[in-house]
Amino acid sequence: MKRSLALLFLLPVAGCSTGGSLARGTAALPDRTPAAGTLFIVGGGYQSPDLVQQFVDLAGGSRARIAILPMATSDAVATGADKEAQLDSLGADSFVVNVNRAHADDDSVVRQIRSATGIWFPGGDQSLLTAALQGSAALRAIHERFEAGAVVGGTSAGAAVMSDSMITGNQFWPGMTAAVDSPSFSRIGRRVIEIIPGFGFLHGAIVDQHFVRRQRENRLFSAVLERPSLLGVGIDEGTVLKVTPDGIWRVLGRSAVIVLDARAAAITPSTAGVLGATGIRVSVLPAGSTFDPRSGTATLPGP
Repeated sequence: MKRSLALLFLLPVAGCSTGGSLARGTAALPDRTPAAGTLFIVGGGYQSPDLVQQFVDLAGGSRARIAILPMATSDAVATGADKEAQLDSLGADSFVVNVNRAHADDDSVVRQIRSATGIWFPGGDQSLLTAALQGSAALRAIHERFEAGAVVGGTSAGAAVMSDSMITGNQFWPGMTAAVDSPSFSRIGRRVIEIIPGFGFLHGAIVDQHFVRRQRENRLFSAVLERPSLLGVGIDEGTVLKVTPDGIWRVLGRSAVIVLDARAAAITPSTAGVLGATGIRVSVLPAGSTFDPRSGTATLPGP
């Protein structure tokens, strides 16, 4: 019989940080030992059945065992159950791990995660996910599974957590010392966007989601120009950034991924007050495109 791990859902408030280098970036990412797993990062919105099937196939198809961690949403029980039913209908053996930070170091949680061939983070508020898992044995176990070959995926909030640095969705307004939630990002500037540590599966990049649909280019430009060593990755709804062990990014789905590359850009110094740049490379990558983050080389789909 399948069992879901359901624990008390009580999360602390995540901390704030706007850290990050303001120095001009380099043209290439540092060498790292590649993980054997694949990332399957969805920009939110509707996921077509063929995309969900691809995730299940990457997890092993009929042998897939997928852990669902739904803590980004206030209705984690229903969200987890819905995703479990969907994945099971495609041949997977999935289970829900609904855990708060107080229990994220429990051996029972770690054992469940270590049995998974796939990990899925549903959408909601990414700060709730980091509050539940950051620094925990459960997150370390997910990294171990990824390094061993498991597929790790997520949508919306589950996409934002993938990178080393994470956009929370909050912003700073003039005269305010704390960041606040706002649906509108009408400025490009310094210390505008709140950034905190993410889960660190995607290195050298920062992910934004619902990107084209919700016109979030201002906040990604602001985040990247303050941290030019990071590639900005704006993933639209119904669209997947698939990262394979060879390090190549591949675009799947119905829309596009926008990549902002300011690693070789000239950027106004922090003492200038205003934020400006020249030499930013922008790639608009529809389904079938690829991107090599090491060289910055993009390819578009053929006819």
